[in-house]
Amino acid sequence: MPGATSAARSIVVRRAVLWGGVGALVAAVLIAVLIVGPKAQPRPPLPAAGAAVVAADDTLSTAIRAGDKGIARRLLALEFTFVDAAGQIHLRKDFLADLKAVAAGSATDVDVKIYGLVALVTGHHKSASGADTLFLDIWVKQKRAWRALVMQEVPLAAADAAAAAPVAPANPSECKNPCEAIPYRVRSPTEQEIVKSFQAIAKAVTAHDAGEWSRHVADDFVLYGSGGAPASKAARMALIERQKESKTAVTIGEVEHMEVSAYGDGAVMIATHLTPEARSRFRAVRLWTRRNGQWLMAVSAHTDIRIGN
Repeated sequence: MPGATSAARSIVVRRAVLWGGVGALVAAVLIAVLIVGPKAQPRPPLPAAGAAVVAADDTLSTAIRAGDKGIARRLLALEFTFVDAAGQIHLRKDFLADLKAVAAGSATDVDVKIYGLVALVTGHHKSASGADTLFLDIWVKQKRAWRALVMQEVPLAAADAAAAAPVAPANPSECKNPCEAIPYRVRSPTEQEIVKSFQAIAKAVTAHDAGEWSRHVADDFVLYGSGGAPASKAARMALIERQKESKTAVTIGEVEHMEVSAYGDGAVMIATHLTPEARSRFRAVRLWTRRNGQWLMAVSAHTDIRIGN
C-alpha cells in the first residue's frame, strides 16, 4: 500500500475509534483505502471482511501503544501469542501485563489476505527494540468476531549484514522428525490432514522434489525468514531445483513444540524448531488454506531465536 494511502487510512481509522465503535471503524477503513496522493494509482476498496480485519488490527495497534488493556483484551484470542523480533514468545497474560514494552512503531505497506475464517495482516514497522521488522498479524473468526491469534515479527536484514556461511548437515539423508514423526497429538481428522501435508512438504525438500513440494503449497505462497527477502512459490521451487543440481544436502529443523488450530477452510500452525547441526532454533508460524478439498500451505514465517530466549 502506498505511503500516502497508509497514512491517510491511519488518521481516519483513529478518528473512528473516538467517534463510534467498530461499525464506524469499518466504514472509515473503506473510505481511507480510497484516499491516495495525486500521483498514486487508486486501489479498489477492500471487501467487507478485509476492511473489518484492518480496522481491528489498527485499533489493536493503537491500544497497545496507548497501554489500553481493556481494548487489547477484547481483541486478543485466549490462545494469543506474540513472537518478537528476537524470537521470544509472549503469552497473552504476559503481553497484556506491559503493553507499552512490546509496542511497535506505526505500520507501513499494510496488506490483508482472507483465508475463510483466518486473516493475515502484513506490513513493516519498527519493533519495540527499534529493529526494522516485517510483521504478520494472524486473525481468526471466533463467535462472529475477529480476534488476534498470533502476532509475529521477522527482522529484516541490515544493510551492511554479511551473508551467513552455510552449515553442512551431519546426516542429510535422515529426517525422522518431522518427516516420519512429530511430537504433536492431533485432535481431529482436519489436523491429521494438515500435519500429513506438512510432513510431505518436509520430505519433498530433503528429496529435492520440487514437483511434490508444489502439490502441497498454494500458488500465492510466500516464505518469510529472519534477515532474508520474502520468497514466492516459484522462487522456492527454483531453489529446490538448484539444490538438486548441485547435490546440496538439506536438513529440516526438528519440531520441538507444535500447535495446530483450524477455523473452517483456514488453519494456523505454530512451532518451535531446532536445527541440530547448527545448534540454532527458530519460531515458525504457518498459515494453511483448504482449496478444492486439499490443505495447502499459504504462508510460512520463521523468526530466529537469539541465545537466551
